[in-house]
Amino acid sequence: MDKISPDSPQYVYEQLAAIIERKIRSGEYPPGTRLPGELTMTHEYKVGPGTVRRALDILRDRGLVVTVRARGSFVSDPVPPTPETQGSPA
Repeated sequence: MDKISPDSPQYVYEQLAAIIERKIRSGEYPPGTRLPGELTMTHEYKVGPGTVRRALDILRDRGLVVTVRARGSFVSDPVPPTPETQGSPA
């Protein structure tokens, strides 16, 4: 599902981060790919620029995205594993 739900208990920026993360993990956005620009995402998902920035902050914190000033945001190479697929501590 690539739609933002206003009825969801999850914040809109968290929903957007989850959508982009799914696209990264599914291979729709392979490692090294430049993500769509902020303006493109605001139109595509019908959200404000602050929402896009907060979603990208979440993805950067998770190590999924790297942002290069004046160039844009890119999918990390390699993409880190999901927390669920990492080995559990012994």
